[in-house]
Parts: sequence; C-alpha cells; structure tokens
Amino acid sequence: MQPNPDLVRAIANRYAANLRLCLPLRRTSLQLARAVHGNIITFGFQPHAHILNRLIDVYCKSSELDYARQLFDEISEPDKIARTTMVSGYCASGYIALARSIFEETPVSMRDTVMYNAMITGFSHNNDGYSAINLFCKMKHEGFKPDNFTFASVLAGLALVVDDEKQCVQFHAAALKSGAGYVTSVSNALVSVYSRCASSPSLLHSARKVFDEIPEKDERSWTTMMTGYAKNGCFDLGKELLEGMDENMKLVAYNAMISGYVNHGLYQEALEMVRRMVSSGIELDEFTYPSVLRACATAGLLQLGKQVHAYVLRREDFSFHFDNSLVSLYYKCGKFDEARAIFEKMPAKDLVSWNALLSGYVSSGHIGEAKLIFKEMKEKNILSWMIMISGLAENGFGEEGLKLFSCMKREGFEPCDYAFSGAIKSCAVLGAYCNGQQFHAQLVKIGFDSSLSAGNALITMYAKCGVVEEALQVFRTMPCLDSVSWNALIAALGQHGHGVEAVDVYEEMLKKGIRPDRITLLTVLTACSHAGLVDQGRKYFDYMETVYRIPPGADHYARLIDLLCRSGKFSDAESIIESLPFKPTAEIWEALLSGCRVHGNMELGIFAADKLFSLIPEHDGTYMLLSNMYAATGQWEEVARVRKLMRDRGVKKEVACSWIEMETQVHTFLVDDTSHPEAEAVYKYLQDLGKEMRRLGYVPDTSFVLHDVESDGHKEDMLTTHSEKIAVAFGLMKLPPGTTIRIFKNLRTCGDCHNFFRFLSKVVQRDIILRDRKRFHHFRNGECSCGNFW
Repeated sequence: MQPNPDLVRAIANRYAANLRLCLPLRRTSLQLARAVHGNIITFGFQPHAHILNRLIDVYCKSSELDYARQLFDEISEPDKIARTTMVSGYCASGYIALARSIFEETPVSMRDTVMYNAMITGFSHNNDGYSAINLFCKMKHEGFKPDNFTFASVLAGLALVVDDEKQCVQFHAAALKSGAGYVTSVSNALVSVYSRCASSPSLLHSARKVFDEIPEKDERSWTTMMTGYAKNGCFDLGKELLEGMDENMKLVAYNAMISGYVNHGLYQEALEMVRRMVSSGIELDEFTYPSVLRACATAGLLQLGKQVHAYVLRREDFSFHFDNSLVSLYYKCGKFDEARAIFEKMPAKDLVSWNALLSGYVSSGHIGEAKLIFKEMKEKNILSWMIMISGLAENGFGEEGLKLFSCMKREGFEPCDYAFSGAIKSCAVLGAYCNGQQFHAQLVKIGFDSSLSAGNALITMYAKCGVVEEALQVFRTMPCLDSVSWNALIAALGQHGHGVEAVDVYEEMLKKGIRPDRITLLTVLTACSHAGLVDQGRKYFDYMETVYRIPPGADHYARLIDLLCRSGKFSDAESIIESLPFKPTAEIWEALLSGCRVHGNMELGIFAADKLFSLIPEHDGTYMLLSNMYAATGQWEEVARVRKLMRDRGVKKEVACSWIEMETQVHTFLVDDTSHPEAEAVYKYLQDLGKEMRRLGYVPDTSFVLHDVESDGHKEDMLTTHSEKIAVAFGLMKLPPGTTIRIFKNLRTCGDCHNFFRFLSKVVQRDIILRDRKRFHHFRNGECSCGNFW
C-alpha cells in the first residue's frame, strides 16, 4: 500500500519545522535534534535530503561529529550541501584529514565555491597556510570564481606563511581584480598579511595604506593595524593610531600594545601602558591581566605580580584564564608551592590549567614532578603530550622522550608537527641519526616538512648528529625562516668548527633585515670562541649594547672570556671580569679555568677554581679541571689533595663514557671497558691500529695520564683504554668500508685522544666525527675541523 503523499508531506514539514528551531544553536538544540532523529528511526520514516542535511548541520555545530558522520554514511548519494556541512564540521573541530578526504571524494562537478571556502577556511584556521594557498590556486585552475569569503580565508592562510613581498602584492592584485579588495573583511586580511611580512618599512606602509582606504572600518580593522604595529615594534606609530580611535575601541588596542611590548621584552614599557590605560578610565579586562602577569613573570617582578593578584581578588574578577596566568607567574618566579596551591584551589580545572602547571614544572627542569603531574592527568590532549615530550628532550631525557612519543601514538593521538619536533629533539640529545632520518621521512610523507618548528628541530638534530651538511640543506629548503632557524644554523656551524661560515650566516641574516636577539648573539659569540675569531667576537659583543640595545648577560660575558682565554689573552679577560656590572657567576669563572687548563696558567687557574669552590662546591668539573692541571705538571701531591677534597665533600666524578649508533642500536663503552661481548677483539684491533699509526708519527701524549704511574708503557696502556678509542675501534670493525664513523662522548675529549683520531683518520682513510661535551671534531685525512683550536 502506497503511503499517502499528503501525510508524508505533513510529517516531513513537522520534522523540518522542529529542526528549524535548532538553529541558531542554543542549549536545547542538540536534545531536540536527537528527539527528531529518534522519532524518524522509530517510525521508519524515509526523510528527504533537506531534513537529513539539517540534522547533519545541527550535529556538526554541536560537535557531535560521530552522529553526523554516521548519518552522512547512510545517505546513498550525499548532495553537495551534506558534503559541505561535513567538511565545515570536521574543519571546525580540527579534523583536517577527515575533511580533506570528503572534499577530495567529492566530484569536481558537484563542488562549488562554498565547499572550496569551507576547506580553505579549515586549512587556515588549523595553521596550514600552504595547503590553503595550494587549494586556492587549484580552485581557480578548475574554473571556480573566488568570492569575498574565499579571499578572506586564503589571506588568513597566507598570513601564516608569507615571507616574500611579491606574494603580498600578487594576492592583493587578485583581490582587487575580483572586486573583493575593498570589502572590509578582505581588507582586514590584507592588512594582516602585509604586517606579517613587514621585513621592510615599505610593507608596513602598505598595510597602513590598505587600512586608510577601508571605506567602513570595523573593530577588527583597527585591531589588525594596531597588532601589526605592535608585532613589528613600531610602538610610536601604534600610539599615534591609538589617539585617533573611538573610545569604545581603545580597550582592544591597548591590549594589543601591551602584548606587543611584552613580546619584545619591553616589560617596563608594557607596565607604563597599563598605567596610561587605567588613568584614561579604561577598565582592564580578561585579556589585559595575562599580558601584565606575563610581563611580571618574565621580568621576575614577583611583588608587582602579587599586587595584580590581590587587585583582581578584591574585584572578584577571577577566571580560568587568569588562574592559569597566575600559575605561570609563580612557577616562573621559582615559587612552586604557591603555583601548586593556586592550582589546587581552582574551583574547576580544565586542560589549559593542567597544561599550564605541567609546562611550569617542565620549563623549570623539575622533570620528576612533571612526570607525576602528567601521570595524574585524567584527560590529556596533544598539547599535554607535546609539552612532556619536548620537556624530556630539552632536559636530556632523550630516550624517555622517544618512548613517550611512541606511547602517544599507541593512545590514538595523531602527532602534530610540534610533537614531531619534540621527538626529533630527543634524537638530537641521543645523537640517534637513524631515528632522526626516519622522523624526517615521516614528516615529508605526512606533509609536515614545511613546518617551521619541525624544520628548526631538524637543523639542530642533524647538527648534533654530526651531519652539518644536512642541517644546512634543511635550512636552505625551508619555505619560511624565523630567528630560531638562523640561530640553529649559526649554532650548528659554530659547534662544528666552521666559525667563519657561522659569521657569514650571521651577516646574511642581518642583510635579510632580521634583528638578532640575545640568543643569536650568544650563538655567534660561541662560534667565534670555537674558531678563535677574537676580533670578530669582540666586535659582536660591543655591538650588543651600542647597536642592538641588548644588555649582555652573564652567559655572553662567559663566551667572551672563553674566547679570550682560549687565545691566551688572560690580561684582557681579567680586566673584563674586574669591570663586570654584576658579581662574576660560576659560568664566568669556569670559562676562565678552562682557558687556564689549555694554556697551563696555574696561578690564575687556582684562583678561578677557589671562586668556583665557593659558588658551586658540589660541581665535579671544577675538581677535575684543577686536578688535571696539577697532573699535567707532575704535582701529584696536589692531585691527591684535590681528590681527597672531593671525597670529603661527597662529590663524585661523572664517569666518562662514549657511544656509537649502529642500525638504531646504541653501543656504550666506559674507560677500560671489558663488559662488551667483543671487548677482547676490540683491544686487539686497537693494538694493531696503534702500530700503523706510530709508523706515521703518532706518539702517545702521556701528559694526559692523570694518575701517578712511573712506567711509560703502563701510561700508554692507560691511554689506549679511553672510551672514545674503544668506541671508534668497534665502529671501524663493524661498519662497512667508507662509512663515516660517528662517536659521542659525555665529557670533553683529551689531547691524546684528539691526536689519536687525527692519525687514525689518515690510516683508515675514513671520515670520523667525534662529539664531546663542548663541540664536534671532524677528522679527515689527518686533519681536524677545529684546526687544533679547542
């Protein structure tokens, strides 16, 4: 019996009317949609496409994507409305891969501009600017005409990755040609793009020109322009713009300026802007407080931060947003008990709260506590895993970082580019070249190879695995660079003894208009120190304050003193220490002591050691450097005195060890090691190598024997058992001919081992790379990349 058409139409109209009540979305919308859906299933009604599409729309907007997808899959031939709704829903929730799969399964004939807009918007909102641009180009190639929404979305994507003035101009011209150039939303996006790519004053001027030509400016127009000025440090222009704004828009502008000052490290200026804001009668809001607290936290202004805390408590203006900033304030100022107390008193803790606390313990190096918090978290998101993986890597727990990355994948979390960055950093810590290569291949396969964070991590990983050429290749092929990228490459070249090349890269960075930060100057000073570039190093140090207005920190002074002492310029080093604007730190005295050890300056070395004993009596390195200095001059009674002092103070010497990676397996060796299954064969091979090297002129330097042994033969035997020699012999035995040997050591290599490796590289005709605690040494045909300046 055929159903009555009028009855079917009436039922369909009733369902449609009920579903119309669900949108715009309100608290009862999902409940009503489920009731309608349940009724349809119960009575076996076969709804038309428009009813199914409304149901899918409600489910997607309510983030009930599983229900939406189940309904979508039951439709034999979903129309473009259903497909577009699913694409938008997945994009809004961050499931880009699922959105892309539906988009790509949709025939081109069924697509329209709205569907392209949904996908482009998804890419842009999920920080994948390159995919947004590529899809925009594909859309035009397939004959679809972009509209206002298309341009606004693709320009948002372009703003994420833009690094070339030409790109700004091309998209601007396309928008004007289409007639969308003067639409407010598109103009706002253009202002953002020009501001993001403001590597020259002309581009920021272009942003202002677009802003001035917007016929009807909205609040976003003013905010975008103000944010552009703040981001690029043009605070005077920002203040000028602020004066011309309507009073009801100034709050957002003030917040942008305050945030900009904080991001540029201008904390006093940020706080002054807050005072000006309050005196103008503008109330601080939930976006002002976090910036103020971040300024207090980063500048170490705990008392002022406490005053802000008390001020908000009096106003009863508490929120999650503010609580999380307070947690950050107290842990950054070293007040972990207070940070934890605020966290515990929070009426409800969301993931942001847990991640803020976790980040605090990780960034301060309290990894044990961080592990407990991570374990305690009932709910984790990808950010939680990312914080923990990166934290383990940055605190030297590379193996645990890699294990946690694998655990994250087993838990069903798809790693993002930042999570990959943490895993790659773990490989850098371990010197795990093969694992690092595998992660690089995965990045390329997934499409994350254009990621800035992943690219920066790869530069560091390849550099720390001894493959500086590949680090340089990654840098040169990255579509977008930031100061971290340049810093990583300068550090890589410096660590590998390529000081001149590191300086050249630094100069290239300056020519690109990128302003160096304190990390940049630290890396270039380190590169100069490793290569003995005294004049360049002193010039760059002087430029810190005179040109870049960056006050040198204790770490910068330590690098300068290290550079001078390694070059034997002890008088200059002493003069600098005497004129320091603060008390010399342990790092500075350690740089002086290391230089004295290299040049045998006993008197000054003893003075530096005494200073270190008073500052860090528990540090084993001071005792060992002083002991080694005495041993080198045969003062064995003094050696015994220093070692007794260590025992009396309960200081234990870090055991020297070396390791080599083979087929993802790491083989570790200690000094005089006999625990390895092939130890006997390794020592026999070392003896044979020693005979060949002696014929070329190698003579063991027994001054590096740090024990009172009378027999020269016994001294030479003791030198043979150094861990890096055992590791390199094992590598030569096991790795195919022609393969580069990469050895890693936890301590600084001694002078005899350095000489041994030079001769060895000539005997075996192999490239040998040794990474010790301080730097890399590349040995080839009897020469070392350090030029014996180390």
